[in-house]
Amino acid sequence: MDRQDAKAELTSHMKVLRAFAMSLTRNDAAADDLVQDTVLKAWTNLEKFQEGTNMRAWLFTILRNTFYSNRRKAVREVEDSSGAITESISVKPAHDGRLQLAEFRRALGELPVEQREILTLIGVLQYSYEEAADVCGVKVGTVKSRLNRGREALTLKMQMNSDDRMELTDAATHAVVAASGGTAA
Repeated sequence: MDRQDAKAELTSHMKVLRAFAMSLTRNDAAADDLVQDTVLKAWTNLEKFQEGTNMRAWLFTILRNTFYSNRRKAVREVEDSSGAITESISVKPAHDGRLQLAEFRRALGELPVEQREILTLIGVLQYSYEEAADVCGVKVGTVKSRLNRGREALTLKMQMNSDDRMELTDAATHAVVAASGGTAA
């Protein structure tokens, strides 16, 4: 059978293929997909079709086998329309946090001691402006000024925009930051 004859015969069975697919899937879109998969498989394996046999039966066998293969695959699949499962299994690489911590420590170490002190008191130890002012023996306005200049200097040294967030991604990095007095404040 030449390609033109096979193509003509294959397309002549489309209506009955769709009807059979509808009886299996009970869904218009799924039936259309099943017929499309069947025709694609049949077309790519046309050389396997034995001339003189029943093409409709051959196509129905392909369709039926495709349907059951898809059902077996669907049993193993989990629907995640909300993305909750994907969120729980995707993990940001831990090395990102370590690299940012090393860069942060270097940049913090280059700041004047007054700015480092204020960043540590307010950013790490969570002191209020008033408490930091008492500890340093300066006015609240001086604390705010040093904090602002320190943050600006850090963002420049780390080549960050003022609205960028520093992400410390793993528990080890968080522990190091807490223990060392460093922060992304």
